[in-house]
Amino acid sequence: MTARLAQIWRHPVKGIGREPLDAVTLNADAPMPGDRAWAFQHEGAPDEPGWQPRRNFLVVANGPKLAQVTAKTEETGRIALSHPDRPALSFAPETEGAAFAEWVRPLWPETAPAPRALVKAPPQGMGDNGAAEVSILSLASLRDLSERIGKPLEIERFRGNLVLDDLAPWQEFDWCGTTLRIGSALLEVTGRIERCRATEANPVTGERDAEPVRALYGAFHHRDFGVYARVVQTGMIAVGNEVSPA
Repeated sequence: MTARLAQIWRHPVKGIGREPLDAVTLNADAPMPGDRAWAFQHEGAPDEPGWQPRRNFLVVANGPKLAQVTAKTEETGRIALSHPDRPALSFAPETEGAAFAEWVRPLWPETAPAPRALVKAPPQGMGDNGAAEVSILSLASLRDLSERIGKPLEIERFRGNLVLDDLAPWQEFDWCGTTLRIGSALLEVTGRIERCRATEANPVTGERDAEPVRALYGAFHHRDFGVYARVVQTGMIAVGNEVSPA
């Protein structure tokens, strides 16, 4: 098996914005640097620190227009956000959460609990599984799922970190329990990722226009797309790197 790293993504604020990267250094036993480093709590969530489940935050599953947000982490640490229906915003997450709340409020359903506070993630990040891991997706699996649905799906719907190509559809599920080499990093694949309604939202239009979870269950009797992996050796990765067994 020799796959290829086709894309790298991070999501500075959980559920709100995606950022493409050309290269990044992955650190052992840590999430991707800057990925889900922040999350926006809503008023229905308990006011407490530490890792929390996605139901406590503004996320695409409940606010599909958030799928259209793109992000860029600036050298100063500020985060720049863009959305077709909102003016550009650059804010310092440590001190300007109120400005972010004002910017994102029109994109969040009025019937949902209102945004309350931007919170900093714990060291393991604010990933859905509560672990310091990265997520790996397959373009081959995406193409197969798209054919089953009858329309092309965007990989951005699945909000992964590392997107691979040049492998067989669903081959990534066979990697669970094995170690991969990407660039100079080593990653242990720990398990599959169960999906939710966030995947229904089109990242271009912000509308729910497909049901990937229903299609997955109808075809395979599971709701899984992609795998989690733990970084076991620090190293630099870059788009175009080969992905091979370690």
